[in-house]
Amino acid sequence: MTIIEVCHVPPFSNSSRSTPTEFSLPLNFSDIFNLKFPPVQSIFFYKLGESTTTFFKAVILPKIKHSLSITLFHFLPLAGYLSWPQNSAKPVIIYNTANDGVLLTVAESDEDLDHLYSDIRYASESHPYLAPLSASETKASILSFQITLFPNKGFTISYTLNHAVLDGRSISLFMNSWACICRNLDANVKISPSSLPEELNPSFDRTVIQGSEALEMKYLNYWLELKVPGSDVSPRSLKPIPFPVLADVVRATFQFSREDIKKIGERVHSKSERGNQTKPFSTYVLAYAYTLVCMVKAKGLKNNNKVKFGLTTDCRTRLNPPLSRNYIGNCVTSCDVLVEAEHLLKENGVVYVAKRLNEMIKGLENGVLEIAKEKVPFMDMEPGVRVILVAGSNRFGKYGADFGWGKPMNVEITTIDVGESFSMMESRDESGGVEIGLVLKKHEMEIFDSLFVHGLKMLRSSL
Repeated sequence: MTIIEVCHVPPFSNSSRSTPTEFSLPLNFSDIFNLKFPPVQSIFFYKLGESTTTFFKAVILPKIKHSLSITLFHFLPLAGYLSWPQNSAKPVIIYNTANDGVLLTVAESDEDLDHLYSDIRYASESHPYLAPLSASETKASILSFQITLFPNKGFTISYTLNHAVLDGRSISLFMNSWACICRNLDANVKISPSSLPEELNPSFDRTVIQGSEALEMKYLNYWLELKVPGSDVSPRSLKPIPFPVLADVVRATFQFSREDIKKIGERVHSKSERGNQTKPFSTYVLAYAYTLVCMVKAKGLKNNNKVKFGLTTDCRTRLNPPLSRNYIGNCVTSCDVLVEAEHLLKENGVVYVAKRLNEMIKGLENGVLEIAKEKVPFMDMEPGVRVILVAGSNRFGKYGADFGWGKPMNVEITTIDVGESFSMMESRDESGGVEIGLVLKKHEMEIFDSLFVHGLKMLRSSL
């Protein structure tokens, strides 16, 4: 791969709209929970036969840059940086017009684009196409991007984000806004920023989150007191805690059709009739339950092995008062349950997981902040327990990121190669379908593939 350019993209300057030269934005309780977690990284793959080097440099790249600048105009705090001043009890987002913007790396690769998004391949093959993000003890970038050209094949756009500032819904809104602006750019108008449709207008209002001050300090004190083995960095450092990247693992994508989800739902519901389950299980729960059981079996876990599985749920509509769905920042909480693997290895393992997930979701009705009080980062990492989590959601609309040359062929949540987790998003080609991203050892992936495909085939024939 060859680096063509590394540039700084500032927010679009519009003289007709007054923009503050400097401002700060506080972090909320959910931001602080994620303060030192590793950055989140994702890659969008676009296939485009006419993407010659000349067309890329003359058409694609200028539109990408210009629309990114305009998008930052609408998402101004994301052009700033994270800081923890000595005179501030909490970290803050700072924006200063004179210096701020995002880093954009432009590269070119002669690798096989089709292989990178469609085949089972080593997870490390994605790493060259990821955007770098800077972080020091006193200052951390919020967002960076890399666009990589594969001549005559297509291109990729990747992002790396600071998890203390953005969650999955936030970055999906940003990417869809950027894509909307790019595909609607008038080539003859270079000075007036496009307006965003109402459903994409972001909200940064922190004043609407009420009653979380004690929770913020609890999480901050946790980070301040945390001792990382082998590290002597300051407790106020903004550097993320490094997580080991798994070696020699492969990545693959699996598909649930809408009919597959329906069949799983029928099976789960039929086995739950004697209980109190009257409301249909959600697509998210059904896809999660089926995938988790296949993973546990593929990893060869035994009955007495302990497994902790859980979910991260959006809290925007669950707070009192509720936040806008377009609120930009972290607004999630996690729920999990510790079980012995035997519950997942039985014939009705999918039913068991689906019911436990539903119980967790129902428990959120008792108050998001009350549940969050019970959580502290890393507290639940018990020795000998296999923790399996899910990243993303089938409701974020990742495949809406059409920059004007078609929607992505694939979207990869690359950071699932840290730890044991899988990703979930909506299907590219079918409403109601679900896509699962997975990183496993090669022999585990072969077993998972067989279990996943065979299980769905059996469901289709038996119901």
